[in-house]
Amino acid sequence: MSRRIAGNAAIIAATVAIAFGCVAPSAGGQGTRMNTLSKQEKREGWKLLFDGKTTDGWHSYKKTTVGPGWLIKDGILSRTADTTVSAGDLLTNDKYRNVEFALDWRISEGGNSGIIYRVTEDNDYPWQSGPEMQILDDKRHSDGKLAITSAGSDFAIYPAPRGVVRPAGQWNSARIVVRGNHVEHWLNGKKLFSYELGSPDWAARVAASKFKSMPNYGKAPEGFIALQDHGDKVEFRNIRIKVLP
Repeated sequence: MSRRIAGNAAIIAATVAIAFGCVAPSAGGQGTRMNTLSKQEKREGWKLLFDGKTTDGWHSYKKTTVGPGWLIKDGILSRTADTTVSAGDLLTNDKYRNVEFALDWRISEGGNSGIIYRVTEDNDYPWQSGPEMQILDDKRHSDGKLAITSAGSDFAIYPAPRGVVRPAGQWNSARIVVRGNHVEHWLNGKKLFSYELGSPDWAARVAASKFKSMPNYGKAPEGFIALQDHGDKVEFRNIRIKVLP
């Protein structure tokens, strides 16, 4: 193939990729962007919850400020690996009822974290009130042995399918939809499952789990969204939300 033909082919391929939204994510964020919204996303009602520079709009559980264990560097929010530094679960300042919540996460080797929604501050920990989308290194953490506690699962309630999560050290894109009692978990563009809060199936699963002794678990009609401090290094970026009717 001549250089001219090869060059034209490359240009055509790049044009097609852009047209169909197939441009591979760069190291810095989704596509060439990080912690920003496109005009289309703004029209759809998306808002950033993390500007890449500050923790404005967030607080540590049952605190008014953010623990020093949460750091920001190069547009990435992370729970430092130094467990001697206090962090605490990180909560949105606002409560939400019907939302679509999305972010990118990257977990350290053997690490564990989570996204917890409809959280109240009435208990010792956020997971005692809100359901949790598990963040995990499935390969190295013991919770990864079971689908019901693996990455993407509704922790200990609904299992996630295998083969969707990317390995530790790689970015994953998570999305949670909560509308009324209907909940959906998405990971890396794939819908993992959906469920109905308060349904007979959900109630039976809760009764068979460690949450059976927690009377307020999953019952709040609205609440905070929490990023879990499990003592392991975890990183977040492109944190955004869309309030639903």
